[in-house]
Amino acid sequence: MKKKRNGRSGKLPGLRKMVLMMKLCVFFLFASFLSVAANGYSQNTRLSLMKQNASVIEVLTEISQKTDMQFLYNDNELQGIQVNVSLKNATLYEMLDKIFAGLPLSYSILDSVIVISPKGKPLPQALKTVTITGQIKDKDGNPLPGATVRIKDTQMGVVSDQDGKFKLEVGEIKDLMLQVSFIGYKTQTVKPGEQRVLYIVLEEEAQKMDEVVVTGYFTKTKSSYTGSAVTVQAEELKRISPTNLFKALQAYEPSLQIVENNEYGSDPNKLPEILIRGKSSFEGKSNNPLFIMDGYEVDMQKVFDFDIERIKQITILKDASATAIYGSRGSNGVIIITTKKGHAGDVKVSYNGSVTLGWKKKTIDVLDAAGFRDLIRSKWGEDSDPYRALGTADTDWQDLIYQTSISHDHNLTVSGAVGQALPYRVSAGFTDEQGILKTSRFQRATASVTLTPSLLNNHLNITLNAKGMYAKNRYADGSAVGAAVNMDPTQSPYGYTSEYHRNFFGDNLNQTLNNFHGYFAWPKSGNYSDPNWMYTYNELATRNPLSVLNEKNDVAHSREFIGSADFDYKVHGFEDLRLHATLGADIASGKQNTDISPAYQSNNDSYYGSHGWERIVKRNLSLSAYAQYYHDFNDAHQHHIDIMGGYEYQRFYRGTDNNYWGIYGAGNTKTGTYVDHYGKPLVDANGNEITGSLAGQIYNPSMKAYKTENYLVSFFGRANWSFMDRYYLTATVRDDGSSRFKEHWAWFPSFAFAWKASEENKLKEISWLSDLKLRLGWGMTGQQDVNNDYAWIPTYTRNQGTGAYYPADGDGTLNRPDNYTPDLKWETTTTYNIGLDWGILDQRLTGTVDWYYRKTTDLLNYAPTQALSAFRNQAWQNIGTLSNTGVEVTLSWKAIQTKDWYWTIDYNFTYNRNRIDDLTGASSDGLPVPNTSIVIGTDKYLEYNAVGNPANSFWVYQQAYDKNGKAIEGAMVDRNGDGKISQEDRYFYKSPTPPVTMGLSSRLEYKNWDLGFTLRANIGNYVFDNISQGFKNVSPNALWASSNFMCNKTAQAVADDWQTDDVTSNLTDRWIHNASFLKLDNITLGYSFASLFKTSGWHGLSGRAYATASNVFTITNYDGIDPEVFNGFDYNLYPRPFSVILGLNLNF
Repeated sequence: MKKKRNGRSGKLPGLRKMVLMMKLCVFFLFASFLSVAANGYSQNTRLSLMKQNASVIEVLTEISQKTDMQFLYNDNELQGIQVNVSLKNATLYEMLDKIFAGLPLSYSILDSVIVISPKGKPLPQALKTVTITGQIKDKDGNPLPGATVRIKDTQMGVVSDQDGKFKLEVGEIKDLMLQVSFIGYKTQTVKPGEQRVLYIVLEEEAQKMDEVVVTGYFTKTKSSYTGSAVTVQAEELKRISPTNLFKALQAYEPSLQIVENNEYGSDPNKLPEILIRGKSSFEGKSNNPLFIMDGYEVDMQKVFDFDIERIKQITILKDASATAIYGSRGSNGVIIITTKKGHAGDVKVSYNGSVTLGWKKKTIDVLDAAGFRDLIRSKWGEDSDPYRALGTADTDWQDLIYQTSISHDHNLTVSGAVGQALPYRVSAGFTDEQGILKTSRFQRATASVTLTPSLLNNHLNITLNAKGMYAKNRYADGSAVGAAVNMDPTQSPYGYTSEYHRNFFGDNLNQTLNNFHGYFAWPKSGNYSDPNWMYTYNELATRNPLSVLNEKNDVAHSREFIGSADFDYKVHGFEDLRLHATLGADIASGKQNTDISPAYQSNNDSYYGSHGWERIVKRNLSLSAYAQYYHDFNDAHQHHIDIMGGYEYQRFYRGTDNNYWGIYGAGNTKTGTYVDHYGKPLVDANGNEITGSLAGQIYNPSMKAYKTENYLVSFFGRANWSFMDRYYLTATVRDDGSSRFKEHWAWFPSFAFAWKASEENKLKEISWLSDLKLRLGWGMTGQQDVNNDYAWIPTYTRNQGTGAYYPADGDGTLNRPDNYTPDLKWETTTTYNIGLDWGILDQRLTGTVDWYYRKTTDLLNYAPTQALSAFRNQAWQNIGTLSNTGVEVTLSWKAIQTKDWYWTIDYNFTYNRNRIDDLTGASSDGLPVPNTSIVIGTDKYLEYNAVGNPANSFWVYQQAYDKNGKAIEGAMVDRNGDGKISQEDRYFYKSPTPPVTMGLSSRLEYKNWDLGFTLRANIGNYVFDNISQGFKNVSPNALWASSNFMCNKTAQAVADDWQTDDVTSNLTDRWIHNASFLKLDNITLGYSFASLFKTSGWHGLSGRAYATASNVFTITNYDGIDPEVFNGFDYNLYPRPFSVILGLNLNF
């Protein structure tokens, strides 16, 4: 018997959902019937009106609000006319007859339009009524919802729907003129003439306001949106950072925390950590937001690789009322990316290019050669092996491994339309980016095509996107950085100069140096059965960083295709109903080839080398379909509804296989069986295994293959209702079914309300108040990212590889049970949000204030298991509850707005308090639960989780100090007073996550010049300085190890002169420092130009030239390389580079 929950089978239900969709369709049809009957109802409506000495325009406006009728008139013909009206329960005709009695005006009713004209003029009712339809877009082909289309000099008009489309019924009046307007765009006057279908493109004002929110499923004007969201245009982002999309976003959104991975110096394609409103999960990956591009999900790598020139705008959804429509994927926020599309009109060609130079800013302050010689002399004396092992060089190893990086980026775009029905946009790009660590390089070539045909009289709109990418990534071995910091500065990179080494090698010095391709290496006796390799690399010693970089060639080639087909059909004869479907595919494959020479200094790879590859294939497929009913009632109270119901299917597949092997040296004297690259014995023609000398044969081959997939099936719905254009209510619900849990299904609802208070009569009278809106939201979102598609299913791992078999049982194959958690379930985040949007002085000064509370239950975490309770010491578990409480404030001030000058200043502030409320799932005894991703040494954890503390807080011993404030070596505070130092004396001290973040950006324009900068601050983030901790021991044995090699030290460690490496000393609060900082992220100077080289037949070139400096300066009390540290554990030694970008944008 199958287990059921709430009467539902464990399988994904289909019939019940189908019935639900049929009910929604019946509702849509019923609502449409009501709208068709509205016209007849309006003319039969009984009205009451009491007006004395009122303007006729005021009276007509009130009648229009109480009926569905619209008035068409010339303002000039009605100005100054006043009337007296006192009627109760009158018909529309009775009301109009009374108003116009004795006036030089007459009226005519054409369907729902009342035309007012002077008596004696021909009335439009003698002519037929015509319908004008059309669509309003911006210059990039994106629809503008909420644009106003009005007959010139009248009050009659309509508002475009969420696709930018409109329908206007008018009398066929000669020389009819339409005025089209939208906030932030220039008002345009259009003369339809004989045209009945119009395509209108509005031009942006010099300073465009952000007024459209794109959520992936629908588009709303910002004034009517009930959720917490921020929308930024791509042009604004590029002016902040033309090449780093994530850094540019951080300048606009206070709750967005982006920490670049410290390994960026070695890998130019390394992904950052991104948080929206703090951490809602323990695991780092699970805290990243969801990325939606043109309606379908993509991963962060795709966004990181995406060409910023293809982006139109980005919307960040923050609270649950905004993200609940994405259900289990939206708990960490959603970032919506809308790309540029083709446009009607002339062909446009544009080029965007940039060159970037990068330099290291700061390195670790270790001893130079002279200082290190003095240290060895003081510890060992001159008559000692350590002193004799000192070389004669003065090598700055850190300087040798870094380079001035030179990168360039190019993009060419052609856009236009084939006729009126097929707009297109074609682009191609190339990127060549170096890291500041030598041998690192990333190259990428992209091509994309976007087609946006409109068919069936503009009822069927199709968007086809296709993007292809080829990338080549040359990885530098990041361990070279640590080697450069620790390497003996007296040694030459390319030889042995010490008396000790000359005596050690004797006649084998040149052969050994040749074996290591001329690089210095700390030696030990070899054991390869090869007379040419009497000595090899000492695996315990510091490696020569130049050998690490140059003797390993690690290159990945990847190919990717991202495609989507979007169909939007407005049903003929029932235009309020839209049917929408999106198909998406993200297919990628990559192969990383790794070749390590025998000279590479590594315990496993010296002598044998290593050769091989790893291949990864990813296929993500999606289908989304929904129906949407959208209707304006045009009644006195301006009711509006739109209802949507839909279905979504997603499949995520990943396959990995690899194969690696070494090769015996040419002088190897061992014999044995020959094997191929996969470890299979080679046989002769008779089927006998081939044996003999192993020189030049395959050594220790290994291979692995792994495939995994998961599914997400969803049903969702949303309803919006607005009243009097000032009250807005939104409700959403999503039912997600995930293959990652035994109980597949979970519901995620949300509700939101907004009140546009500035539209209330009394507040409208306040001249300086231009905007005031209150937002209230509540919702639930989920999380199912457990990095294991089968965590709830019993699985087994088969042993493989040389030496992995157990011949006592059959052929030696063993199947080892993996951990599994059958009761694993959804992580759920419930969010409350209260927000206030305001603006004064005609929006010269605007701002938002948001308070939120987020509570995450059933936290998913890869946590330690109880003894004898599982097959591994760690497993995915639901372990507790976590909450985030915060306040966000944004301010935007247009300080100067004149003909030649424009200056805007933006400030944001965020306070977030993160707290663990419960850990009963993994801490039954009340002890803290470790964050096992950060380890000191081999088995000592630093960050722990406990109730009442922020997630991943430092759990350490308290360092004891003398009266002068100097740390006492080996002395800890006995906090519990039991006379001994033990685990019970550890305490929670600070957190890596900053409770306060701030940002300030400024943009000043004078004529064609622009100057902008972005400042960013973190307050209260703490960092564990593991670099200083690792250098602290300067005892003789720490300088000259028992296996005969030396390590460099920092000047601070020498000054402290600690002689031990006690375990408790490694885990004290001495190494935890306040890393609050203020950064000037970037500063940009640009010059825009137009009509360059203009001729009589050509409009000339337009564009912009700019120079940007990034990572300009940092103000902090933290002594490390950079106070902005991934996870608060400063163990990476990469300097974040300072860079200068020179760029040029051209429009032909």
